[in-house]
Amino acid sequence: MNKFSALLLAVLLSSWVMADEPAISGHAQKTLEIYTRIVGVESSKNLGNVPEIANYLAAELIAAGFPKEDVEVVPLGETASLIAKYRGDGSSGKAPILLLGHMDVVEALAADWERPPFELTTDDVYFYGRGTIDNKFGVAQLTSTFIRLKKEGFVPNRDLIIAFTGDEESGMLTTRMLAYERDDLAGAEFALNSDAGGGDLNAAGEPLVYLVQAAEKTYVTWEMTVRNPGGHSSRPRPDNAIYDLADAITRIQNYRFPVRWSEMTLAFFEETGEQLGGELGQAMIQFANNPRDEAASDRLAIESSYVGTTRTTCVVTMLQAGHAENALPQSATATVNCRIFPGVPAAAIENALKHVVENEAIEFNQLEEATESPISPLRGDVITAVKKAVHTRYPGLKVMGYMESGGTDGMHFRKAGIPTLAVSGVFMNPDEMYAHGLNERVPVKAFYEALDHWSIILRSLAGN
Repeated sequence: MNKFSALLLAVLLSSWVMADEPAISGHAQKTLEIYTRIVGVESSKNLGNVPEIANYLAAELIAAGFPKEDVEVVPLGETASLIAKYRGDGSSGKAPILLLGHMDVVEALAADWERPPFELTTDDVYFYGRGTIDNKFGVAQLTSTFIRLKKEGFVPNRDLIIAFTGDEESGMLTTRMLAYERDDLAGAEFALNSDAGGGDLNAAGEPLVYLVQAAEKTYVTWEMTVRNPGGHSSRPRPDNAIYDLADAITRIQNYRFPVRWSEMTLAFFEETGEQLGGELGQAMIQFANNPRDEAASDRLAIESSYVGTTRTTCVVTMLQAGHAENALPQSATATVNCRIFPGVPAAAIENALKHVVENEAIEFNQLEEATESPISPLRGDVITAVKKAVHTRYPGLKVMGYMESGGTDGMHFRKAGIPTLAVSGVFMNPDEMYAHGLNERVPVKAFYEALDHWSIILRSLAGN
């Protein structure tokens, strides 16, 4: 660690201790040290910086006593993945458990942020920085837990395997490699993902429910293109590629896909609604009782935290048009990103979009094959272990399954036949979840209260 990083770490530790918290443990110090270091690396796509994180984490694990042959950095193009095996004694006779996370992050423009995105900062309430929640929180907590358990002399009764990917936020090439091409990982009994799940708090900081991610929507992106002969800008023509594309975009903006549900999503809304209360909570309960209740589904449709649980969503995320300021546009392209409800094929959504825009001249190009993944069963042993961890913080809190609106590495491991449940240690208000957005942050309290989460789960699932 350089002098600047050491000084920053000291400041962060001091701010926590000054908040009248108990003396900070060695495990907390190591977790914060790792967190500070990896948030400080700009690991977005095409920069080639993910290997720096992978090599750093590998060195930390080896320094803690893991054999070099059990810690592997696997390069792939400009990125890399990390595989670290915590050898068990085999006494359980059970297959390994995979532990998932990703080291890359979404791009962040420093000029748009109130704080530097690639430096861990704090105001005593939050930690700020790109990746603080998605997913360097999970990567730091899992890595530090491996180090902690090794130093404590813990010998699991089966192998535990960290599998950190390097391009979850872009092509998922490392994810596909780990899920489909590594025989040593393919034999895992199940996987636990640090990149989703976790506890929901209300605005007052009170716990509502702990959620185990058991399913996720299908991620598909189309490019929607309008072409035109163009011409000189001084001679406007009645048809214009940008205007035609703008009309199509507006139609998509105003369209709502049909409401869909599963037993798991209805149970999620019933429990969350009862805990949340108020007008929004009542709408959730109404939806759970009757998902065809349009008033309830319309109310949930305006909530960014919950709309994805009620239906397929498609949104325009990027634009490209024209070639010169004094020329009529010869083409205009919009990127349309969709998160499709499980069980609905991507082809059906493409047909729906074509019907919505009502313009046969618009070209649709699906950028990559859709990865449709099954719902993973809520294993009793995992739920018991998660309850042990959660109830040390919030006794008696409800633990239940849910469907993720976004996409994670879990989709490929599920498709590869490895049941995957996401069980992050974080507790926070979902309205403060700024992953992928400006000024990403995580509560300082949530960071420190998560320190025992993974060790409790792993000791429960692999302890002798």
